[in-house]
Amino acid sequence: MSSDEKKIYFASDFHLGAPDYASSLEREKKIIAWLEHIEPTAAEIFLVGDVFDFWFEYKRAVPRGFVRLLGKIAELTDKGIPIHLFTGNHDMWIFDYLPQETGVQLYRAPIEREFFGKKYFIGHGDGLGPGDKGYKFLKKVFANKFCQWCFARLHPNFGIWLADVSSKTSRAKSKGQDEIFLGEEREWLIQFCREELKKKHTDYFIFGHRHLPLTYELSKQSIYFNLGEWINYCTYLEVSSDGVELKEWK
Repeated sequence: MSSDEKKIYFASDFHLGAPDYASSLEREKKIIAWLEHIEPTAAEIFLVGDVFDFWFEYKRAVPRGFVRLLGKIAELTDKGIPIHLFTGNHDMWIFDYLPQETGVQLYRAPIEREFFGKKYFIGHGDGLGPGDKGYKFLKKVFANKFCQWCFARLHPNFGIWLADVSSKTSRAKSKGQDEIFLGEEREWLIQFCREELKKKHTDYFIFGHRHLPLTYELSKQSIYFNLGEWINYCTYLEVSSDGVELKEWK
């Protein structure tokens, strides 16, 4: 298969571990089926944040579960398919374990890339744009090395339980907003895109975080895609020499 026939794939917000073990396992198997489906045509795969509903790497321990996904990712990178993993607001405490064991390339901030002659801006999306000042403050706290050191002093049984409770509370507060388009003036990622376009041209903005699959025309030359999530939608983005398309995995 020539390089022009290869495709680049994007997905985000698997939230593995939520809301319970059984449904998370079912979703994980669905994700594996998707990865196996795209494997023959994949030039690169981008997993754009919140792959896990919670993740924290202690020095000698990691959260239980997710072995099917981690094994599949390692298999793909071993075959030479680059997999790019972004930290999200639920799994920002990924450190060196996943890159070392699975071969992913890890990103903590948005990046810019070019595919088939088009410019892309790629990131999870949390903390971008106006508003959400409370979360932006918390993100700085969670990213602080001393705060991370303090959390690592908690026993994993308690630390992971505490984080799980916090994650469920956060999801409950945002429930409903994930299901509707709030209008351009209240969609912070659209506001962010518009500010970026004032600085320079970008053909496509790709984010997760918002959970609602979106294809939004910013201008005749620029489009914002939100990847949605895999609890309700199972959506992903396919980029090829023929164009860009938001698809649903069934």
